[in-house]
Amino acid sequence: MAKNNKFGTFGGVFTPSILTILGVIMYLRLPMIIGQAGLMATIGIIIVAHIISATTGLSVSSIATDKKVQAGGTYYMISRSLGLPIGGTLGLALFVGLSFSVSLYLIGFAESFLGYWNFGVTKQNIQICGSIILFTVTVITFISTSLAIKTQYVIMTAIGLSLLSIFIGHNQEIPIPTDVVKSNYEVPLMVLFGIFFPAVTGFEAGVSMSGDLKDPKKSIPLGAILAIVVGLVVYILLTLFLSKTVNHDLLAYDSEVLLKIAWIPQLVVAGIWGATLSSALGSILGAPRILQATAVDKITHKFFAKGTGEANEPRNALLLTFLIAEAGILIGELDVIARIVSIFFITTYGFLNISCAFESLTSADFRPSFKAPAWVSIIGALACILVMIQLDFVAMVAAIIVLGLVFYYIRRKELALQGGDAWGSFWASVIKSGLKRVKDPNLESRNWRPNVIMFSGDEKARPELIEFGKSIVGRLGILSAFDLIETSEELLLRQDAFSPPDKDGFSIQKHKCRSVYEGMDEIVRAYGFLSLQPNTIFMGLSNKERTRESFLNFVHRLDKNNFN
Repeated sequence: MAKNNKFGTFGGVFTPSILTILGVIMYLRLPMIIGQAGLMATIGIIIVAHIISATTGLSVSSIATDKKVQAGGTYYMISRSLGLPIGGTLGLALFVGLSFSVSLYLIGFAESFLGYWNFGVTKQNIQICGSIILFTVTVITFISTSLAIKTQYVIMTAIGLSLLSIFIGHNQEIPIPTDVVKSNYEVPLMVLFGIFFPAVTGFEAGVSMSGDLKDPKKSIPLGAILAIVVGLVVYILLTLFLSKTVNHDLLAYDSEVLLKIAWIPQLVVAGIWGATLSSALGSILGAPRILQATAVDKITHKFFAKGTGEANEPRNALLLTFLIAEAGILIGELDVIARIVSIFFITTYGFLNISCAFESLTSADFRPSFKAPAWVSIIGALACILVMIQLDFVAMVAAIIVLGLVFYYIRRKELALQGGDAWGSFWASVIKSGLKRVKDPNLESRNWRPNVIMFSGDEKARPELIEFGKSIVGRLGILSAFDLIETSEELLLRQDAFSPPDKDGFSIQKHKCRSVYEGMDEIVRAYGFLSLQPNTIFMGLSNKERTRESFLNFVHRLDKNNFN
């Protein structure tokens, strides 16, 4: 896509994000949650959900401003931090979650549309209506991403007018404020939380557009955080307003309560329809781009990597998104789909926070222009884990099993990033920390472990010595093998040449030297550091008469230095 055709902060990130946040849950489920849970519990649900959303948004912003973010949004960020196996697993989870989000929003649209025209809000009618609208939304996205983005500006205006109509409406019901604390819940709080949570995942729609932005480093942090803040303010204000002006029984059981209290009910209808359609558009724009990015990295089939036109629009990936969304519509129950979406998103958000904390604490080259403290990301990750356990433990276990199988499959493909990931920095940090804490194991007999230098030559020279060395060190010892290469080169430079590792990871380092025994002496005197000083030498017995004296002198020096 040419740069001048790409989107800015408002059109590319804030607009799709805020329209997904102020969507179907706000209009069709927030009143019910207030009526069931009461004011304080509802505010608690909103705040906990936004803690997860805000910490994840800050983590996304940090990762996005560290390195260039390409197509794939959240998937791209996680895969470049934690590697392709973890990134691919969560990228696919996020793709499925966004695809089911399309179902969520269109089922909400169908409920409102059918109810408004008195067609009967039955499961069959929802399936028919939802399928027709899904086909329409898919066609709009298939024709042009730009057309889908422009459509959202009109919808945002409709949402603004509908909220205005609600706040200045004349409530004809007797105003009986919702109880501040309610002890008898017909619907458990965690079920209500699971129904509400998809409302705060909307910023993902903007982040997923990363490949279509003029300046992702600027647009993602500004657009995502602004959308989260605006969404939080609207939800808190709307909750306070409804709880203080509307009978909680009306809120809990009347799905048309917002129409009854609105100044102009038609504006609310337009807002509901616009919000649900725009949210569906936001998700159906984001999901195919994630799948396309995984295909480019060879995680999924190359069929999905193909793009169309200058914008490289992922039409092949869009077809699979359509099929998953249609499956969700055939389920036909908004609350069920909401909980499915919640599990997928909470899992992904947890790992996104872990990715940011991981990069911040271990990576030497992690220098984002927008840096969130590591503790913010850690709080977000812990909140996700706790909520997952409370929300649906069985679903969490099932999700972990499925994601584990996907991870195993991707790991078996042995894919690697050309630019690497943060694991190298992580293990370097672990090793450095461990070396500081471990005392010299040679001074403590209980902790003694074989740390062997083996002069084996190449792989075929002394195979029995190699096998013996590997057997002696086992799992707890260290084995460093060398192949000494005599050379007459005037300048000896260090060369980190290794033989290809075998199935156990064993490899032989090649070392150039003037003579074999001079090379051995160099390695024995200099190799090792801190608490990892070698204590044992393995080598072949010299069978050459001319080198026997050098061999005996070398063995004598080893004995003087307390080597085994």
